Amino acid sequence: MEIKTVKYVLMWNLFLANKLCIGQSKLDSITNDRFSIHAQTTIINQFKPSFKANYTGANSLIPGQESKTSITSTFFMGARLWKGASVFINPEIAGGSGLSEALGIAAATNGETFRIGDPAPQIYLARLFYKQVFALTDKTKPRETQFFHNHSDFNQIANIEPVKYFSITVGKIGAADYFDDNKFNHDPRTQFMSWALMDNGAWDYPANTRGYTPSIVLEYVSPKHELRYGFSLVPLSANGSEMNWDFSKASSQTIEYTHRHKMKNQKGAIRLLGFYTTANMGNYRQSIALNPVNPIIEDTRKYGNTKFGFGINAEQNITKELGCFFRASWNDGKNETWAFTEIDHSISAGLSLTGERWKRENDNVGIAYVSSGISKPHRDYLKAGGKGFMLGDGNLNYSLEHLTELYYSAELVKNQIYLTGAYQFLVNPGYNLDRQGPVNIFSVRLHARI
Repeated sequence: MEIKTVKYVLMWNLFLANKLCIGQSKLDSITNDRFSIHAQTTIINQFKPSFKANYTGANSLIPGQESKTSITSTFFMGARLWKGASVFINPEIAGGSGLSEALGIAAATNGETFRIGDPAPQIYLARLFYKQVFALTDKTKPRETQFFHNHSDFNQIANIEPVKYFSITVGKIGAADYFDDNKFNHDPRTQFMSWALMDNGAWDYPANTRGYTPSIVLEYVSPKHELRYGFSLVPLSANGSEMNWDFSKASSQTIEYTHRHKMKNQKGAIRLLGFYTTANMGNYRQSIALNPVNPIIEDTRKYGNTKFGFGINAEQNITKELGCFFRASWNDGKNETWAFTEIDHSISAGLSLTGERWKRENDNVGIAYVSSGISKPHRDYLKAGGKGFMLGDGNLNYSLEHLTELYYSAELVKNQIYLTGAYQFLVNPGYNLDRQGPVNIFSVRLHARI
């Protein structure tokens, strides 16, 4: 993607967002926060020097030097309809690509990129959904949560939330907007960039190739306990753009319980997640039985094949400035990965610190480590020369994939523009000891929000 294209897209979106937000602020003063209009643009450049590899396959991380740039720009527009009801729409433009076109690394290094062949910027509808909130008590209080804020924000209209409520969301969403949240590592636009850090790696969450899917989400929220259930469509094919609307044959269900608590007067939360997906999936063992050399997973696809798994996700403030997090996840790994990334089990942990001690309270520094692996059938399939939609070196000398990420995010313009520098240290990309590297990845990220 040409630098001029990135420049023009950024300038246009920031200009239009400013115009929209100026109009919104005037409108809000009249309509008492009936509307919410915001925008974001994120540009990420990643560079890696060359590294040693004994061999390279069709889906390998390229061993040569690389530099890749990605850009996303999103408009977040919402309107309050009646008591408890609101509707939101998010047109989005995205372009560029990840290193090696997001191939060859299970814990892919840029969470803003997609597995799409054409890097040219494309405009599409990211989200379009309706939400209805039913208060379960008359008691209300201002409280910052993922979904309710006492100020307008992305897909949020300023309000004071009920202490206890039930809600229904219907439409095209990002499943990760509702599940597997974490205060310290969930947003690749402002926090850690690796796919296996922004979410539980083994949660093969339902989505098209850009990360969105038609869904129904039910939520029960109280001050200490939260319960969410989602029913989502899945793609017609692995990593596909078109969704399968025959939900009697193909769908994904997600359930999550969240417990919020305080430890030594510091906030924390623990989340337990489970998912179950059925689709026209292929089976690793069956594909090897059909073709012992270079098996093709697509040859064994059939409806009725399933994937299920679990995840745990914890966050805890240690002090006001310092927080820590932990994630661990597992799936059965018998059938092919369908939507997210080729990880069947993972564990991650890290620390996040604000810059308050050096009088830059909106700066942030974080360090995290993630170890990822795959099931025995999955590794046998790759060793035989099989390919998934992200991995396939032509052979596999199996070992866990390890990634460490360090970043510093600096606020350039208050609450609007942030510049991040990041370093990722990767060992055994694609679980292959024959291509262990190590791989050094350097990133620069510019994030603007209005």
